[in-house]
Amino acid sequence: MRHLFWIITAIVANTVAAATTIPPQERSIEGRWTGSISVAGQVLPMAVHFTTEDAGVTAAIDIQGATGVPLQSVSYDDPAVHFELQGGAGMAVFDGQHVADSIGGAFMQAGMAGTFAMTRAAEPEEPAATDDDPPPYRQEEVLFKNGDVTLAGTLTLPATGGPHPAAVMITGSGAQNRDEELFGFKPFLVIADHLTRNGIAVLRYDDRGVGGSSGSVSESTTEDFAGDVIAAVHLLQARPDINGEQVGLIGHSEGGVVAPLAASRSPDIAFAVLLAGTAVTGEEIIYEQGELILRANGATDAQIARQRESQERLFRAIKTDTGWDDLEVALRADVRAGLDSMPPEQRSAIADPDAYVAAQVQAQLGSARTPWFQYFLTYDPAVALRRIDVPVLALFGELDLQVPPAQNRPPMEEALRAGGNADYTIEVLPGANHLFITATTGSPTEYATLPKEFVPELLPTITEWLLARTSR
Repeated sequence: MRHLFWIITAIVANTVAAATTIPPQERSIEGRWTGSISVAGQVLPMAVHFTTEDAGVTAAIDIQGATGVPLQSVSYDDPAVHFELQGGAGMAVFDGQHVADSIGGAFMQAGMAGTFAMTRAAEPEEPAATDDDPPPYRQEEVLFKNGDVTLAGTLTLPATGGPHPAAVMITGSGAQNRDEELFGFKPFLVIADHLTRNGIAVLRYDDRGVGGSSGSVSESTTEDFAGDVIAAVHLLQARPDINGEQVGLIGHSEGGVVAPLAASRSPDIAFAVLLAGTAVTGEEIIYEQGELILRANGATDAQIARQRESQERLFRAIKTDTGWDDLEVALRADVRAGLDSMPPEQRSAIADPDAYVAAQVQAQLGSARTPWFQYFLTYDPAVALRRIDVPVLALFGELDLQVPPAQNRPPMEEALRAGGNADYTIEVLPGANHLFITATTGSPTEYATLPKEFVPELLPTITEWLLARTSR
């Protein structure tokens, strides 16, 4: 999953995650463990909860917005740990070793090989009870189409009489559900609930290929997603309970790139709220976020330099469509080097090293050749930002390592100013990470353990800004 632009060279990330080995101490795996899968040049956060019973060990996983999914074939024969997860792409198999407070090893699914690493973590906090159940507004399931793609979503409508201003929400990169759910946190549900209670209707919908929506994210591009957004706007404008002249967009991460593109192509969009939206090309984003995240996770300068070299080699092949054979040879060497640098207990969990290397290389090449990635790499968001004249609220997290404000705020402001936009506000929220949660380092490795709530400034800032522009 490319969740929220987190794209790191897997081999370098694997090497950093497995940099130290601690002698065995506590031998129980009971409890919650958090970490990630590194596969196909991507890093996928996850959490596993192990329970020891008389009949053996059982476990459940939180991954890609799903929580408490039972795992199969769970076994623990100290130090070996094994579990499996049935997914849409086939059975995912985890074979690892328990060393002190870490579990790590080999991951395999649908011919793609990778590694996983987890450490002990505290149990997540229970979500705060809501003041009222059901909520004091209407909820409606809706369907709309963009060409041959059907999108499914939820429309929340204020209980007061309309017509209401409305916002369409746009998720970050990767296949996300309508709540943009991660580790039990549902950012879009929280935002929609807050705005609807304050008089603004909200439409949030499943990405292509997720939930009730058809199509595929990886086989689509940012342009396709902009078309989905415009179709959602037209759906709302056709309703008598919506003020058709006050329908706008709220996009997070890649959604903050999609929103200006859609607004530059449709006169029907009234405003744009950009949450951690980018203002430079995908190539520049990947270089910067890769270095910042690896550094936050303890990588050395040599490891960071090696990642940059690997990324540059890959991106040259993508942009020129040449040198693929040489790239495959280089990737094979990188994967082999990463494998050789693993601690013995993780390396021993990979039964067939040659097959592991081959699967890793092919998976990375396949991911790089998807329409989404090829478009994302070279697309310049500043072009659309210069073309939009609707009010814009752009918010960044001070500790965001995935869309760093120092890299993106200046060119965003420059693009909006150059285009003559007369109403834009750009703010950096203190202490916030990419999810706008209070963070320590901002690294995505923290996501699973942080409180599931926004920094205090986020919701009031969005709401007050929107009401000031839709109550006229």
